[in-house]
Amino acid sequence: MEDVKAAVAGGSVYASGGGGWVDHGLEIGGAAVTMGQPKLASVDELPDDAIIITCTAIGAPAGKTDWQMLGVDYIKAVKLLMENYEGKVVGVMTPQNGMSSSINGWLPAAMLDLVVVDATGDIRAHPTGKMGQMGLAADPNFETIQVVVGGKKETGSYIELVVKGTPAKTSNVLRTASDMSGGFIASARLPVPASFIKENAAIGGISMAIDLGKAIIEAEPNGAEAVIQTICDKTNGEILGRGKVISSTVEYSGAFDIGQVVVDNPNNPLTLHVMNEFMAVDDSKGNRLTTYPDVITAISTETGKPLSAGALEPGLEIAVFRIHKSHVPLSSSVRDATVYPEVEAALGIQISDYALGE
Repeated sequence: MEDVKAAVAGGSVYASGGGGWVDHGLEIGGAAVTMGQPKLASVDELPDDAIIITCTAIGAPAGKTDWQMLGVDYIKAVKLLMENYEGKVVGVMTPQNGMSSSINGWLPAAMLDLVVVDATGDIRAHPTGKMGQMGLAADPNFETIQVVVGGKKETGSYIELVVKGTPAKTSNVLRTASDMSGGFIASARLPVPASFIKENAAIGGISMAIDLGKAIIEAEPNGAEAVIQTICDKTNGEILGRGKVISSTVEYSGAFDIGQVVVDNPNNPLTLHVMNEFMAVDDSKGNRLTTYPDVITAISTETGKPLSAGALEPGLEIAVFRIHKSHVPLSSSVRDATVYPEVEAALGIQISDYALGE
């Protein structure tokens, strides 16, 4: 359970304002270590032909919709994939760190005798499924299988869906299913061999979240400022500014939370661009201060805890934190130019020039 708490605490920093909810992470992670013994494995411990699948939750993190996702939904999604896939699945991984997504696969791993692979499709959270698929979204000839399970049965929104096709097309189908189910749904997808993970994932992503989380938990008795300093020291991160949230235009639309948050940083207000996660920050002079794939996090200066994008309401005092991309492992997802146009169109800003640059 200490690992669950640490993964959620550290994952909340890499969540970049998204990646689910702390309560959901503690609930699902707690169930995993209570009902079984999930094992974290280095990808180097696995043979090259061992099949790894990605377990995740798809949807928007603001929690402004009538969603329901249970632990059994994660397990059912993995089972459905295994039933519809010819190969033998050995392990699970997450496409991203987050408030709950760092422990996405722990429960099905514990219940179905699979290992949790210490790798992520992206070290930080991101808005679209394509952004965690390690470069495969750009391949029109790669066929995969993707599964989603979740929703409220009492309202008729419960969905089980198995879809096969290219990652780009099937990801759009899954996003629509998430919206129809209430905005947040469990998924299992993208079976690939360990050899592919070794070459294309952000290796060690889960260990990084756990190590950061342990440092955060140790610093918490000393107050919010001690926690913020610990996060900076542990990650080579920095505070871009501090201030009170002035306004937020973040609204739910099609399983995405999209909008802007303005922070009254002294003499130079900051604008945080949100598409589920914080994707960029501009100052009042129009200068870009940070852009995906940098880790971008809003931290409460009162509690030291990272906040989700949907929780940033006027009056909250926050510190805007970032880790430069040079200080985190980057997966092939980041170098996939095809994943950026829809995000740039939704936000009306440039992202790819920085993400794809040196």
